[in-house]
Amino acid sequence: MSQSKKSTIAVRYGIEADKHHGAVVPPLYLSTTYSFADFDTKRAYDYGRSGNPNRDTLAQTLAHLEGGARGIITATGMSAVHLITQLLNHDDTLVIPHDCYGGSYRLFTSLQKRGLLKLAVLDLTQPQSYKKILTIKPKLVWIETPSNPILRLTDIAAVANAAKEIGALVAADNTFLSPALQNPIKFGVDIVVHSTTKYINGHSDVVGGAVIANTAELGEELAWWANNIGITGAPFDSYLTLRGLRTLNVRLKQHQENALAVAQYLEQSPYVSQVYYPGLESHPQHALAKQQQEGFGGMVSFDIKGGLKDSAAFLTSLKQFSLAESLGGVESLICHPATMTHAGMEPQARLDAGVGDTLIRISVGIEDVQDLLDDLEQAFKKVQQGNANGSDDAKSFKLTPAHTALW
Repeated sequence: MSQSKKSTIAVRYGIEADKHHGAVVPPLYLSTTYSFADFDTKRAYDYGRSGNPNRDTLAQTLAHLEGGARGIITATGMSAVHLITQLLNHDDTLVIPHDCYGGSYRLFTSLQKRGLLKLAVLDLTQPQSYKKILTIKPKLVWIETPSNPILRLTDIAAVANAAKEIGALVAADNTFLSPALQNPIKFGVDIVVHSTTKYINGHSDVVGGAVIANTAELGEELAWWANNIGITGAPFDSYLTLRGLRTLNVRLKQHQENALAVAQYLEQSPYVSQVYYPGLESHPQHALAKQQQEGFGGMVSFDIKGGLKDSAAFLTSLKQFSLAESLGGVESLICHPATMTHAGMEPQARLDAGVGDTLIRISVGIEDVQDLLDDLEQAFKKVQQGNANGSDDAKSFKLTPAHTALW
């Protein structure tokens, strides 16, 4: 199976594994506990937190897809991020990118404030940061590429090479592209992280996470910690996520086709000041994307012309996009990172990362693309008309506690 193409692995891994009844699809194992074969002789599984067949099948499938040695399935994407921090002691330094996901940033800074680790924040898109890594001598370097939400790219191989010089581990958040479009281990990364809630599951109905280690030894250590702190994923969640994973490659083909069309439309729009999509030749890191990715993904971000009131009026005028957190589902989602996904960052840190009031992020779904383009156009025109008419709807928006929740 390891020599198969990724689309075949996603579809076939674990198929016909049932030796009892010949079920083609792996059965669902909901048991919380398993009987011992004899006194002091346990079977492959003994307790649900420590091991489960459905969780293991999903973990092994993702490990094969990422080219890793072992996978660990966690209850949420953030628990996967938290799991990796268990490798650090209070005097170890963690390097993170200045523009990482708001939830990850909040966790890392919270652990620093409690004295559980040391933190160094760098712009990992800049080559001069590689020298800083050598000087800082961290225990772990955290990569997020493409970044959330501006889709900046980090040169994975360059960061990994710098880290190896001082014996540091490298972890990469691969959520935005999934193993179908990027494999960081191939470029020297030690650990790959996913929020499986997103493209891997693909249907916005299961929350989960995954960690894939490049060696069996590192995977064993992470699996020990996952069991120890009790963050392993549930059997039914794993079952549903594997079902979603079966169609990962075909879903992403349509996601990408639609995303490119949306990005090209936005690039020509008079209502937009900047588009962020590595698939556009105008993107400053387009060449790097072609070098380390197998596709450009389904995420598109842009800055709308105007201010916060224009962002609010635009977002609430759409019909084919759901104003919601998360990404990677078959339905198109749209969000305002400053008040939603990145509200947990300090205001200055958020602005330093480029997340301002006019930034809008789209998770482009697999609907008919013309419906999506028509919807964007009517929303832009509605905002313009509202401004011209002095519409109260476009001008009365203000932040509320709901908008500032720490997602």
